Amino acid sequence: MCLGVPGRITDRWSADDGALLAHADFAGEVRVVRLDYLPDLAVGDYTIVHAGYALTRLDASQADEVLALLREVGLLEDGTADTTSAGRTSQAGRRRQSPGTTEQGESRCVSQSPAGS
Repeated sequence: MCLGVPGRITDRWSADDGALLAHADFAGEVRVVRLDYLPDLAVGDYTIVHAGYALTRLDASQADEVLALLREVGLLEDGTADTTSAGRTSQAGRRRQSPGTTEQGESRCVSQSPAGS
């Protein structure tokens, strides 16, 4: 199962091969995402990404609500950058990673076995 952390589009561009790409800020972690399925996402829009592809558009209030809930239940640290609509942050000093990986290159998705397996 993967956590659907909302990411805010911070910039976008077309690659040499024509692919639409963007940087998305996920609670302080900036990643490159593909916009193949949502090519009209603009800077400032929120999205849910799976396997490096932006799949779902969220409005700012939905994103704020999800981020607050993830912090409340302890899935995001209180010290993470505030990327909600009330507290925009800059990209300065952030490490950019491949979609779907941690700083060590590990997948962010966690597979869970059914109970009793």
